[in-house]
Amino acid sequence: MMNKVMASLMLLSMGGLSLAAEGAGPIHLAPGPHLFIDNHLIASESNLVRLINHPSRLPEPIVTAPGDKNFQPYVSVVQDPETKRFKIWYGVPANPPQNNPSHLAYMESEDGINWIRPPRILKDPGGIPIRFGASVIDMGPNYHDPATRYKFGWYWGEVTDPPTGGLMIATSPDGLHWTPIVSDPPVLPHTHDINGIYWDPIRKRYMATISTLNRVPGWKTRRRLPYMTVSDDLINWSEPWQIIPPDEKDEGEFQYYAMDGYLRRGDLIIGLAKVLRDDLSPEPGGEPTGIGYTTLAWTRDGVHWERDRKPFMDRNPTTGTWDRAMTWGDSQLLVGDEVYIYYGGYAGGHKTDRFNTRQIGLARMPRDRYIAREAARDAEAMLRTPMISLAGDSITINANIAGEMHVRLLDVQGKPIEGFDWADGKPIRGDSTRHPLRFSRPISSVADQPVSLEFKWRDGRLYAFDLTEAGTVGEK
Repeated sequence: MMNKVMASLMLLSMGGLSLAAEGAGPIHLAPGPHLFIDNHLIASESNLVRLINHPSRLPEPIVTAPGDKNFQPYVSVVQDPETKRFKIWYGVPANPPQNNPSHLAYMESEDGINWIRPPRILKDPGGIPIRFGASVIDMGPNYHDPATRYKFGWYWGEVTDPPTGGLMIATSPDGLHWTPIVSDPPVLPHTHDINGIYWDPIRKRYMATISTLNRVPGWKTRRRLPYMTVSDDLINWSEPWQIIPPDEKDEGEFQYYAMDGYLRRGDLIIGLAKVLRDDLSPEPGGEPTGIGYTTLAWTRDGVHWERDRKPFMDRNPTTGTWDRAMTWGDSQLLVGDEVYIYYGGYAGGHKTDRFNTRQIGLARMPRDRYIAREAARDAEAMLRTPMISLAGDSITINANIAGEMHVRLLDVQGKPIEGFDWADGKPIRGDSTRHPLRFSRPISSVADQPVSLEFKWRDGRLYAFDLTEAGTVGEK
């Protein structure tokens, strides 16, 4: 039976959707980034193509199987806000690896790429074994309880239905010494051995993604499906609900193996969904040992999720590379004006030589450039937002424009606002995540009225725009 937490979430979400459907006023945009990842901020457009932007990966793994003993596609990376050092947690096999148990390994780095070795193998929390998982949250140096600043989620138990294992939680003051949060784990039983935790900074609560094994008509075996649940204390969890389910458009033995790597951008939380196709071969004509790639998923209300079907991070196209069979994104981190995406790569298939060929790599891209709205060189493109209210004093545009982009502000009748027409603003050219949008009047002069942004350009890509308040730099 659905508990009160989940019922409240659904009511809030449905209320928000119904208000939007009734057109009850403009969309309020807080300071920070606003991405064109979906159509939420698009009222109309013409001569545009929605384009997935693929991050650029480093050619070699940054955490290896031979030297660093990695054998899982699960990883967490944070940057300490005080020391600026990067911290990484990942899974190494126990010795001997009975029933697939792991230990949690830890390293630090000055740049998030080159790590100080050897790795430190941490003691299992309270002696509770770790089957799989390396999901770590850093609540920051100002957290109200320094002794529990770090949170660690993992799976232990047999994969059975009904479940005998599930989500385990431990806390730590330093990310090195872990204490289970309850004396009688798990805090959340579930039927498959993959889970992860995340602190939702928008709704101020924890969320967990858990993998389940479900019976699917036409399948000989059960299918992995991701569910989500939320909690205020990491102990009491809402009834899980299914997210991003496969459907008839997904070909073959399509499975969402897991989802993690969440990153908050404005009013969005963006996740990395791991797709598994065990019915395919890494090489043409080869044995079907399985392939894997990563797609984007996102939510604006913390309950309902949308997904892309096409890969955001596909497996390496070059035969013989270390991430040829699998490229599974698992951790995102904002570093300056870039997003670092840490991923698990497999040279062979899903279950092939897992103790020697599963490694961790890094891909990077300019911040917020997940999805582009691309205009061709030979046709002028247009994009207009719905009516919005701007809680900010300035606007910057995240775009790569080979031609020229113009922007104007419209009123509720769709007419240009005085001082904010095409001729009143400076054209945007070139590649920047922060093109300043300048008019003959300040943006603050329309802060209290509903407006619509209209863009026109040729030969370029528009990704997002940022709102900034006076005296701040906005959300980086």
